[in-house]
Amino acid sequence: MTLAADLDAYLEHLRSERQVSPHTLDGYRRDLNRLLPFCEQNGLSAWEALKAPHLRQLIARQHRDGQSSRSIARLLSAVRGLYAYLASEGLCQHDPAAGLSAPKGERLLPRLLDIDRAMQLLDGGVEDDFIALRDQALLELFYSSGLRLSELTGLDLSRLDLDEGLVQVFGKGSKTRILPVGRKAREALRAWLPLRALANPADEAVFVSRQGRRLTPRAVQLRVRQAGVRELGQHLHPHMLRHSFASHMLESSQDLRAVQELLGHADIGTTQIYTHLDFQHLAKVYDQAHPRARRKQDDD
Repeated sequence: MTLAADLDAYLEHLRSERQVSPHTLDGYRRDLNRLLPFCEQNGLSAWEALKAPHLRQLIARQHRDGQSSRSIARLLSAVRGLYAYLASEGLCQHDPAAGLSAPKGERLLPRLLDIDRAMQLLDGGVEDDFIALRDQALLELFYSSGLRLSELTGLDLSRLDLDEGLVQVFGKGSKTRILPVGRKAREALRAWLPLRALANPADEAVFVSRQGRRLTPRAVQLRVRQAGVRELGQHLHPHMLRHSFASHMLESSQDLRAVQELLGHADIGTTQIYTHLDFQHLAKVYDQAHPRARRKQDDD
């Protein structure tokens, strides 16, 4: 059989025996079809002839052509699946993708609000009603303490000490940490809690609906998004407030280890992404302010 025929047989195996979805099948077909012209160009007429150095060459070419790390990783996964099938059919006894990995992609920096935009979000007028005061309290707590969405929705009254300005949260891996609660967040929570009591809450949840039920993560995401549109005219999600908290803390304190503790990161490498954000800000200020860095606006 030809390489193309073997490939068609594998795709039919995925469709009929593995019963993968049409979308997944199309993805495999697109990825594996990159192999056929490559094999032809390199005089490879059998799957056994395709070795790891050939595949490294293909990966390098894909990388140079601008393919993302994720796309290349998907191609390698498809090749491994193909060679597992070929081995089961007695057509090939090695896997050229074994031990290979895609080039590391550029790490995407998290989106966040600058300090002025964060203040604009939180300093807008707040109506004296159940929903408005609740939403203000949860926005303030997100930004004040850098909570994850799950930590906020799972928060109980017994874990909140407004007199001391502390909140105890359960983070990833069931790890507990105690965080400070800022003055503005304490004020917002004190305004909210009397109205919370009127809803006859079903449990100790700090944030509840009008029916007294604990707010779900989806409900909080919706309220945060609506606040972003209303106050800022932009999309906003809870993690942007956590990112903003971390970046603003690091910008002011320059204490990476303290920010790591506040965020509950097990690995400081996770926290270090905020140093890149801080550097981006400093680089922008430098480009705009340094007399030897400013670019000419017009070339004469």
